[in-house]
Amino acid sequence: MGPGNGRAFAQRFVAGGYQVALCARRQEIVEAEAKALGEAAAGYVVDATDDRSMEDCFRAIEREQGPIDTLIYNAGNAKWGTIDDIAPAELLPGFDVNVAGLVRATQSVLPGMRARGTGNIIVVGAGAALRGRPATLGFAAAKAAQRSAAQSLARQLGPEGIHVALLILDGVIDIETTMARMSDKPKEFFLAAAGIADAAFTLTEQDKQAWTFELDLRPYVENW
Repeated sequence: MGPGNGRAFAQRFVAGGYQVALCARRQEIVEAEAKALGEAAAGYVVDATDDRSMEDCFRAIEREQGPIDTLIYNAGNAKWGTIDDIAPAELLPGFDVNVAGLVRATQSVLPGMRARGTGNIIVVGAGAALRGRPATLGFAAAKAAQRSAAQSLARQLGPEGIHVALLILDGVIDIETTMARMSDKPKEFFLAAAGIADAAFTLTEQDKQAWTFELDLRPYVENW
């Protein structure tokens, strides 16, 4: 849960009639965001790299808010730098959050979704999953692995009625602090978090005879 995509996802799904569980490592963040959204939201502390933390978080959500219909996995972490900057061991935290964290979250929601024969798992990926640039070695590797993991999940769980979809975000999100730091860029340069959230919500409403797995999102001026 953060000020960019996380907040936009929460706002869009509350507007769409969902009861929303906001998850992050810091309690003060989820409490503040949940308070801003009102009675339709509640905050939970979770560490995406810890098996027990993930299990406890999702059990608490189900106990307090009921069955989980949609999971949006928006956690991410990676070491930035080139081959000259990164030690092999520094790649591992990125894989732990982007890949193992996705597996932990999916395993936590899967029993309930399987019991009902329905559900949505939306994975927030990145354009780096499709093309590695020199300074994105760690990020690109972790996101490429996440993409492959999401595809494996989609191919397995689709026939069980569970829709797994991947958002490929190709651009810089329009977070206020980021836009201030990149004040030389026009508004059109940034990828709109609200637009990303709209796209994610649409994925949850698709006819299962026409499901999307991978959806690329980028600003209309992006040179891709």
